[in-house]
Amino acid sequence: MPPAAVKTIRDQIFWQYAKIISESAGEGKNNYGFIMDRFKKLQSGAIQWSSSIREYVKEHENPSACVYCGSNGSLTLEHMLPRSRGGPDIPDNAVWVCADCNSRKGSKRLYEWYGLENRNALPRIAEGKYLKLLYSLHESKGTLGAMSRGLCSDCDMDAKCPVKGKLSVYCLEGNFLKT
Repeated sequence: MPPAAVKTIRDQIFWQYAKIISESAGEGKNNYGFIMDRFKKLQSGAIQWSSSIREYVKEHENPSACVYCGSNGSLTLEHMLPRSRGGPDIPDNAVWVCADCNSRKGSKRLYEWYGLENRNALPRIAEGKYLKLLYSLHESKGTLGAMSRGLCSDCDMDAKCPVKGKLSVYCLEGNFLKT
């Protein structure tokens, strides 16, 4: 779970993105000091996350590989925040994946599909795009400053969430859209 400094939806998004920065810098996703430093810099505005162009370029480095598992072959367009769950039909919500991954994921949201225990194993391209999408959607909804208190009552992931009452990646998607 995130440290005590992570108190809002915005913070949770920045914390997850700080892990991406740490891994890209060769520090891994478990270097707490480096991640906390990047988190605080994102929070204060001292650094910004990369533009969506970075994910676009990374996606096109190997255009025939599934973003989730890396297998090569025929790919299908997959919405990380499923359209059946109200996800927008925009490039920032779409990645190219193999039919097997697309089928296994089904109508689950990205963190919901990977699960809390595997949240740090998400592929960089998918998670980077997804966090930026969630930030934008929460910003339009006015929930970036929402704290863990009170989020559970609006969450549709109640049965799956083992950390009720605490902020987690599930709050990023479970408090956003309902089926």
